[in-house]
Amino acid sequence: MASAAAAGEAVGCARYTYRLRVSAAARAVLEAEWARCRWVWNECVARSKKAYREGELCGPARLDRMLTGARAVTPWLAVGSSVVQQQVIRDFAKARAKALKDIKDRLPLGRRAGLPKHKRKRVSRPTLNYTRRGFRLRGGRLHLAGGIAMGVVWSRALPDEPSSVRVYRDSLGHWYASFVVPAVVQLLPSAGAVIGIDWGVRETATTTSDAHDLPHARHGHKAKEKLTRYDRMTARRRPARGQAASKGYREAKRLRAKAYTKIARQRQDTARKWAKKIVRDHDVIAVEDFRPKFLARTSMARKAADAAIGATKRALLEMSRKHGRDVRLVHPAHTTMDCARCGARAKHALPLSERTYTCTACGAVSPRDKNSARVMLVRAGLNPAGVDRVRLDRSPSEQAA
Repeated sequence: MASAAAAGEAVGCARYTYRLRVSAAARAVLEAEWARCRWVWNECVARSKKAYREGELCGPARLDRMLTGARAVTPWLAVGSSVVQQQVIRDFAKARAKALKDIKDRLPLGRRAGLPKHKRKRVSRPTLNYTRRGFRLRGGRLHLAGGIAMGVVWSRALPDEPSSVRVYRDSLGHWYASFVVPAVVQLLPSAGAVIGIDWGVRETATTTSDAHDLPHARHGHKAKEKLTRYDRMTARRRPARGQAASKGYREAKRLRAKAYTKIARQRQDTARKWAKKIVRDHDVIAVEDFRPKFLARTSMARKAADAAIGATKRALLEMSRKHGRDVRLVHPAHTTMDCARCGARAKHALPLSERTYTCTACGAVSPRDKNSARVMLVRAGLNPAGVDRVRLDRSPSEQAA
């Protein structure tokens, strides 16, 4: 649950991302820095596995000593910045702790967890993290440790002094800088309204207000023909194992990545615009705490992925936190079986083909998703009656009376 905060009050951190203009010389230095970071990561993995087999703990302090000793005897490693290499150790420690926790949660009590698996950096795109002592902004340019200077496309001003920056390259080969700054609440005028939101596949978001429903944009479906063509081009031109990629294969991969990047940006733009509309018009938002990961194992996987429920929900939570709105996350269990008017629960779950909810206790009839959206308000402790100034439809017998 997130509650409103005073205007100007810092609540956590926010990221501001900008495109970078990287010269050929700076690109070569960044890629060399990433090669050194990959070596540090791989060494952390090897040391951690060895210590784990011996029943010892290989924490960040021990890995820091390893890095200090390696930099003293390896000139190639010492040329790079120690700031970004130390950050690799911090990231590895967090990833290892999370992997061990996930393994232990799945094991019976008393059994020893196996070796955690770590993502291979060999196939990852460059991502370099710098703390405050590893970068500075001067004259509108970003200066990184190691003498790397790059131009920044300032699409908007930074609201505050950044505490860290992440420099990364996307699938198209473009470089970006993501600055971390304190997030400040920007309060909006009181709207005097509340809203309930239910996530779905037919419509991405169904709300208690017809004017705020979010239909399925189908960005991926509209680009399906183009994506299929690029996928076939990539598969047809794929080089044999051990052979260098041809120019045609690299071009096909670039076109494919460009198409997928456009779809991702369209989904993000749609989600942010809808979230801003919801936050501007409502003071309290009751949202289904829906986790769409399980949909990937169903027949609706493709359509659910195109709906981008997770990205839309994340955009709504971020926008609500930014503007100090009250967000109440509601557990999704049995939301399609409960009646928003009387609270009675159906004996059996409704099949997906049945789009109308009929309560056997009070006789209320309403669209299935609209009823679920009203249930969100009830479970959040809000009164759904009159929220959208339309009462639940009455049964035919009540209308006749």
